[in-house]
Amino acid sequence: MNSQAVSSSQSCQTLADWLSFIEQSHPIDRIELGLERVLQVAERGQLQQLPGIKILLGGTNGKGSSARCLEQLLLAQGYSVGVYTSPHLLKFNERLRINNIDASDQSWAEALAKVNELRGETALTYFEFTTLAAFALLKEANVDVCIIEVGLGGRLDATNIIAPDASILTTIDLDHQDWLGNDRETIGREKAGIFRAGKIAVVGDLAVPQSVLDKASELDVQLHLVNQDYRYQLAPDGNSWSFQGKSQEFNALPVPALPVQNMATCLACLEALSLLPPLNKIVAVLEALTLAGRMQWLSKSPAVILDVAHNPQSAAYLAAQLSKLAPRYRCVHALVGMLKDKDMRQSLGDFVPLVQHWHLVTLPGPRGASAEQLSQQLPAIAVSQCYENMQNAWSALAPTLAADDLVLIFGSFITVSQFLTLWPQGNV
Repeated sequence: MNSQAVSSSQSCQTLADWLSFIEQSHPIDRIELGLERVLQVAERGQLQQLPGIKILLGGTNGKGSSARCLEQLLLAQGYSVGVYTSPHLLKFNERLRINNIDASDQSWAEALAKVNELRGETALTYFEFTTLAAFALLKEANVDVCIIEVGLGGRLDATNIIAPDASILTTIDLDHQDWLGNDRETIGREKAGIFRAGKIAVVGDLAVPQSVLDKASELDVQLHLVNQDYRYQLAPDGNSWSFQGKSQEFNALPVPALPVQNMATCLACLEALSLLPPLNKIVAVLEALTLAGRMQWLSKSPAVILDVAHNPQSAAYLAAQLSKLAPRYRCVHALVGMLKDKDMRQSLGDFVPLVQHWHLVTLPGPRGASAEQLSQQLPAIAVSQCYENMQNAWSALAPTLAADDLVLIFGSFITVSQFLTLWPQGNV
């Protein structure tokens, strides 16, 4: 490590100092998969040896909502629970929750200092550095259950240095192809890298790639597949749903604000771990379950909804939800910003019949797509306007909205985060 870096790290006092130092050393958008570096540093402090029951949560979409569901179902039973997720929306602290409370600036700063000391001359990526700090905080908290969300892929992700008691794959679809592969079989093989021999593996994907099944067989895991080992079904009126596991069955469950498919997978995982709460606690959790940035309503009149959907699979789900809402409104506006390494055309396609006006925003950074690039992915008949940034877009759009309009903001965590920073000033 050069003298300038040493000087910078030695001057770090606050969380903001540490995050600035880490990003300068290794920009947050630079991805280097592999376990050698992070495991080497972790072993110096036994940071990979997390306390309690450990659940490692992978998949293309639905990891955040599943983490929240698992957390709340466990907290409702009195367990102490730590949850590590990424990315964050507004504050870095959101990445680690201990018993439903974000880790403090001071806790994070102390943990990052500890990791910096442990790493010595070993270079770490932003994600590796912060993941190890989160693990240090989880060890200190000594929680009953650790829920760890995979950052990217699975096999070579920094989170995969732990020894999970249960691994979950929510869904498997095309995303991050530059790192994971160009087809579901290849991507599935990477994601199944979080399975552990003889341990529980729960897969919520409705069409499981053969590569995932092959990995499960190779490791002789305790496999739980949706529509085979557990099932869920929406009632005909769409107002309730049922769950049938290997030994437990629940009917007339409330439909939460998060995808039922993921909720069922969470119930299957907790059943496999013998951690299922009683029916009354499940009902109470589902009725109150929400997650920032997932079908998040900021306003009812006009309707303003946020969602971090950013790939074809998550966009298709969001479009299906929008199709139920759109007939109630005079005009549907889409306020969209995306990263250029995403499948923009397919992600936007399902919304074309539902959206009357498109408001396209350029996202910052080398991965950000320009508004013009987004415009090129829409049909020529689409009514769209391009903006240099989110502030310009919202400043132009907000004054034109009628009480019976709907605005859907989506396309990226960055898009949602930028809008949330404007919302207190832009509330209509």
